[in-house]
This record gives sequence, C-alpha cells and structure tokens, in this order.
Amino acid sequence: MSVRRVALLTAGGFAPCLSSAVGGLIGRYTEIDPEVEIIAYQHGYWGLLRGEYVTVTPTVRENAGILHEFGGSPIGNSRVKLTNYDDCFRRGLVKEGQDPLAAAAEQLKADGVDVLHTIGGDDTNTTAADLAAYLHENEYELTVVGLPKTIDNDVVPIKQSLGAWSAAEQASVFAQNVIGEHRSGPRMLIIHEVMGRACGWLTAAAGMKYREWLDAQRWVPEIGLMRERWDIHALYVPEMPIDLDAEAERLKSVMDENGNVNIFISEGAGVPEIIREIEAAGGEVETDPFGHVKLDTINPGQWFAKQFADRLGAEKVMVQKSGYFSRSARANAQDLRLIKSMTDYAVEAAFRREPGVVGHDEEDGGRLKAIEFSRIAGHKPFDTNTPWYRDMLADIGQG
Repeated sequence: MSVRRVALLTAGGFAPCLSSAVGGLIGRYTEIDPEVEIIAYQHGYWGLLRGEYVTVTPTVRENAGILHEFGGSPIGNSRVKLTNYDDCFRRGLVKEGQDPLAAAAEQLKADGVDVLHTIGGDDTNTTAADLAAYLHENEYELTVVGLPKTIDNDVVPIKQSLGAWSAAEQASVFAQNVIGEHRSGPRMLIIHEVMGRACGWLTAAAGMKYREWLDAQRWVPEIGLMRERWDIHALYVPEMPIDLDAEAERLKSVMDENGNVNIFISEGAGVPEIIREIEAAGGEVETDPFGHVKLDTINPGQWFAKQFADRLGAEKVMVQKSGYFSRSARANAQDLRLIKSMTDYAVEAAFRREPGVVGHDEEDGGRLKAIEFSRIAGHKPFDTNTPWYRDMLADIGQG
C-alpha cells in the first residue's frame, strides 16, 4: 500500500519533545518522499473531531528544522478521550448520540489519511489503535505509528520516553533558583513539587541532575555559602512509603544544623493519604476526562508543608512547582538524538505500513521497533532499587 497523505497530532500534556518530533517527522518525509502530503490536526483529537487541520506547505518543509529550537507544540494539544462520550458531547465535539470514536474515524476517512502519527502517552496511542481497528472493520486501511511522549517516563514497555531527560534537566534548573531562597529567612522549609502522578522517575532524575550541578559548584562556607544548605535533604516518590514521624525527626535535626530544609517530592507522593483526608472531611476529589485525580486541586506540596512545618520549627515555608516550567521546555541534546532516531524509524515504519508505538522495547533487549499497541500501557513504576537512586538517598541521609 502506498502512502499518499499523512496526518500528525500531538495530545495530552506537553513534554519537551513535541515541537521537535513534529519537525523531525516533516523533515524525514521531505527527505524520503516530498510528494507525500502532510496535514496536522489542531489540538490533537479535539481538532480531529472538528475536522480542523493545517496543511504542511513547502515553506514549512524548508523550515522544519526550526521546530527543534522550541518547546510546546506548534500544532496544539488537548485532553480528549474518544471513549468518553459525555465529556465530548459536553464540549460540543460530537452530536447527541454520536460515538466519538466513530466520528474521529469517519473524519480520517473523509480527509483521505493513510498514516496517522500520534505523539502522546499511552492513552493517546492506544486510542489511535482503536481508531485503526474501527476503520479496518469498515474496510478502510489506516496505519497508526505512534511516538511515546511523557515526562514521567512511565510507558510500558518503552525504555525511554521522549522529553523525559529534558524535563529532568529543566526541573533541576528550576530548583537551582528556588533553593537559592533558603537564606531569605531563618529556618526555611522549601518544597519543590515535581510532576509524576504515579511514577517517581522524573523526581528522582531531577534530584540526580540537581546534585550533579551541586558537584560542579565552588563553595565559600566561611561566609555561609555551603553545599549542605543547598543540598536536597529529602526526596519522596509514589513508589516508596513515607514514615512521616521518622522523617520529621530526621529533618528537624537537619533544620537545627543548617537553618533550612529542601525537599523534592513527586506530585503523586502521599496522594492516597491526601484523598482519604479530603473525603473524611466530607470533601470531593475532582477528576479529569480520563478519570485521573486533578492533582492541582489537592496540592500535594502544600499537604507535605502542613505535615512538616510545625514539627521542623519552620519560620517560613515555600512550595514551588516546576511542572509547567519543565514540560514546555525545548528538547536538550540528549533528547534531540533520541527524537531523531525515533522519528526516522517512525517514517520508515509508515512506508512499510507497520503499526505500533516506536520505542526501545525493554522486553526485547532494548531493540528499537514499532511495539504492538496491545502491549502499550501507562503507569510503569520507577524502580526504586536503581543503583544511582539508592546511592543518592544514602548520600542525603534518607533510607
């Protein structure tokens, strides 16, 4: 089967790879076969349901490389779940009684799309597989080739998701300035909340990158410029239980000695406890169209601040979130290399009409391939036995 028209879409939350991945796909198609038409749906499945897209012009093809210099997504994202009829109908994306999955599939058919490239997480890519299956049943062949995007790095069975390395690096940059506030008052408690709903990889990697930065600095302890005050004193991820009493006692000693405490937490750490507390007080926890708890409404960082502030004798508390700063950044050199290899492979798979999500398969020796959609899943836990993570915890005196 030939490839005449290709469609691109980006969906879900941002990651520092989307703009670059779009540019990489456009550039590679132009190198191999500039006659292939390329369209880009606006704001992911939102634009697909509305039939809104832009056509990639010769000018865009000539300047595709510029997209590597930016974060965000030039073609726009949204959170739309095609199996959530109520949400799609409420937002005016489908008519009453209309199946969103069928509506999206029919739009792809009407637009004459042969290959759909989805750049997103597990929800984005498995939804795309459902679209392809629906069209196949209706005698229209569509090949879906996805790219894995998530700063959480938690897509099963993919070794490394696009954008995660850059997000960790940017979370470190964010922390470098925020933790500079530790002398803005005596007995300062600073909490750096990092994105990561169910996986602590990003928080751990951000901590590792931040401490690499610390290692490269020079210090003047005689005037108070001390590594001990700039260091991370605790790092909490969803995969490990937290003994609040023991940690409060340990961190109280740190506060007494250094005059400040700096904590990195994953936004998913402690969430079950927070939900129980809210519901016990008669409150209701909000969820998004995918059924995920809206973490910005429960404020995990503030909850941890409340648990520790009095017990540490903190005079001033600061809670800062690096999520949007990190996820909208441009891709770093490490991610750019990964994006190049994956987008090149995705285009080659498209010409072979080979469906799947492109990634290094952890269950197949780390081989780069188009992984079957049936094997794609989210919420891969961070391995807390990872040596560099265990060494970091031991070095900061935790665990």
